Amino acid sequence: MKIYTKTGDKGTTALFTGKRVAKHHIRIESYGTLDELNSWIGLLRDQEIDPHYQNTLTQIQEKLFTLGAILATEPTKDNRLKIPRVQETDSTFLEQEIDAMNRALPPMTHFILPGGHTTVSYCHVARTICRRAERMISYLHEEEPLPDTVLSYINRLSDYLFVLARKLSNDLKAKEVKWIPEKLD
Repeated sequence: MKIYTKTGDKGTTALFTGKRVAKHHIRIESYGTLDELNSWIGLLRDQEIDPHYQNTLTQIQEKLFTLGAILATEPTKDNRLKIPRVQETDSTFLEQEIDAMNRALPPMTHFILPGGHTTVSYCHVARTICRRAERMISYLHEEEPLPDTVLSYINRLSDYLFVLARKLSNDLKAKEVKWIPEKLD
């Protein structure tokens, strides 16, 4: 299989069904942002972190490929997609992971400035890309309705990445810097 096809040289790309759309189409932006997110999660997974989190991040990466395939397929032709769909149980899994991490963390009393350790920063970058993906997918959903599980999973994933950043700060003994706004006189 050749890597280059030259079919996109004029600014269009093909969806899974073969339909050609502009490379800046919201559908392409949406699954392109998931691809970017997946790359950052791969970088995060490659850090020296607890193997449990590495395994969870691998599962998340696999779900992101599934979401990308869903987004690359026109809703009216999704019967051609022969892969498992994202289920409510996938979001429930993330909720359970969030709850388990939160039990080991001190209560959050302020917003937290991203940073404190390179690994934690990678996690925050992934979280913000996840939020951007969510905004784009939400916009796409207004134009062409998607399964509700797609939006709920990506929303829950950004929550997971936020709590994981806190847990990694804790595990790595990195200081969480609270955002305490200046008082106006």
